Amino acid sequence: MVRKKIEKKTEKETEKENTFIGENIENIDENLDDTIENDLENSIESEIENEIDSDHHSYLPVVKDISESDSELDSDSDLDLDLDNKHHALTLYRPETKDPLTSYLNEIKRYKLLSPEQERALTKALKETGDIEIAKKLVEANLRLVVKIAMEYRHAYHNLMDLIQEGNIGLMKAVSKFDSDKGAKLSYYSSWWIRSYILKFILDNFRLIKIGTTSEQKKLFYNLLREKERLANMGIVPQTKLISENLGVSEKSVTVMDNRLSSQGAELSIDKPIYDDQGGHTSLMDTLPSNEKAIDEQMADDQGMSILKKHLKDFLKSLKERDRIIFEKRLLSEVPPSLQSIADEYGVTRERIRQVEERLIKKLKVYMSEFIR
Repeated sequence: MVRKKIEKKTEKETEKENTFIGENIENIDENLDDTIENDLENSIESEIENEIDSDHHSYLPVVKDISESDSELDSDSDLDLDLDNKHHALTLYRPETKDPLTSYLNEIKRYKLLSPEQERALTKALKETGDIEIAKKLVEANLRLVVKIAMEYRHAYHNLMDLIQEGNIGLMKAVSKFDSDKGAKLSYYSSWWIRSYILKFILDNFRLIKIGTTSEQKKLFYNLLREKERLANMGIVPQTKLISENLGVSEKSVTVMDNRLSSQGAELSIDKPIYDDQGGHTSLMDTLPSNEKAIDEQMADDQGMSILKKHLKDFLKSLKERDRIIFEKRLLSEVPPSLQSIADEYGVTRERIRQVEERLIKKLKVYMSEFIR
């Protein structure tokens, strides 16, 4: 009877606790919405909300019994206790997440945005003093702006944290170069630097091999797909000649970049299997030509080198002292000195040393022709 009574009481308490938890969760969600300070932070939160897993926003209840200890419940008298008089401590907590993006967003929320008056005062003080702490405050107040701009390119690059990191570097660059006397807001001026650093990072890491190294290639990387889409929406076939005229680049550059941005221009593993009609397969690496010499050529070179080493000492003995020194410096040393340095040593022109070197090479060929047929 006592055990059944306890089970009934526990079920009632569980229903009350679940109702209490649901009400608290609703209140917590409302309080979270009230913490957004302005339109900029509002846009950041709305974009990021779809990217973060819903499990990260869940609240878990923890019920702790603080009225009775385990040892007291062992006695028979404790089973007759009125469970309605027991007190329970309900604790709501938000589980910590290992997602670096969520952790970073929670971190930057600690930094408050600056009012226009505060921003003008800090930028003026930074220009006059160059204090690093003032620059740090300006950077921290605009970290949300970096996240907002980086979110615009989240589909162009898989790692959003890398884009945010590059954008932060651009923000620091903007703060160091900002001049409030020109009438622009720091956030507007910084957005250009942030976007520039992010785009440069995407361009450098879009492929394992850089696809945009010239000014034309960079221009096409940012605008080619957009221009093709614009022409298609107008009912115009996006031909290479038309695109080159609209963007002011050569037709060859358009063709090359179009191929690089397509699936044909993607990286291809040399270990990718290639299947034949009989069901067998080999790798792409096996079809690539080898840069190594053929075995007969390699054996001939090794034989010639051994003959040269064998008779080289006798050849050097047949030379004059100056010719032998020039031969050893220019042709036998691992790091040969320049022609000018040897010319200065002997008090002659650079051209004269070059002529001596050329004459010694011809003499060596004639000498070795007696041993190599």
